[in-house]
Amino acid sequence: MLTKYDKIGIDYDLSRKADPYLLSRMYELFQPTSEGIYLDLGCGTGNYTTELAKNGIRFIGIDPSLEMLEQAREKINAVDWRQGNAEDIDLESESMDGVLISLTIHHWSDWDKGFSEVNRILKKGGRVVIFSPTLEQTRNYWLAKYFPDMIENSAIQLPTFQQLEDLLSNNGFKLLKKEPYAVKPDLKDLFLYSGKYNPELYFNRKVRNGISSFAALADPREVESGLTKLRNDIKTGKMQEIIANAEQPEGDYLFLLAEKH
Repeated sequence: MLTKYDKIGIDYDLSRKADPYLLSRMYELFQPTSEGIYLDLGCGTGNYTTELAKNGIRFIGIDPSLEMLEQAREKINAVDWRQGNAEDIDLESESMDGVLISLTIHHWSDWDKGFSEVNRILKKGGRVVIFSPTLEQTRNYWLAKYFPDMIENSAIQLPTFQQLEDLLSNNGFKLLKKEPYAVKPDLKDLFLYSGKYNPELYFNRKVRNGISSFAALADPREVESGLTKLRNDIKTGKMQEIIANAEQPEGDYLFLLAEKH
């Protein structure tokens, strides 16, 4: 069966790159060692996995999409690329020193089972680094003014921050750090809210095709209508005010660092 990303993965890397700032935060939060072994769960085409592995870090990359994994394998041989999903990780118990969960929780079918599996494969004291938006953050994106159904469909795929805290706690993790991330104007990884300061990005079909919300959750009629409204607001200058008012106290996305008890 084709996964969502098998369908959109062919041109995924045209707009999705490892962002240097996000990469630096992942590395700093992980604090990986050359002796350890780490998992990128939902690795996609392996953009971040590849860059982390270049630092001499041993990684396994798991993703449900064969299309994504084929592209990942072309980038680096040092990573062990495997097909799989969060709810049934084909790794031995207590075999990993850390797990990266980046922009993938919204694709899990069972959050509780996924975090239970992450706990199972982690060694005691192992770290989990999560990068994701929450339901609340997503609903507050200015994109909701133009694509309300798409954004709501995206939001309800995500846990709230409280749910994330509970999922971690209930599955044997201690939350060590919560770090809000506000989208930066020079963001290189063009995921959903990457056009926060540059709405012109959303008129690029290749950019939209690399974003699962547009590629898999949006009604084409709403996209067409929303883009028309967006273009009008850019022309009239109204967009400048909307962008200026777009800041959220809790950021647009979150980094969470947790440790297995």
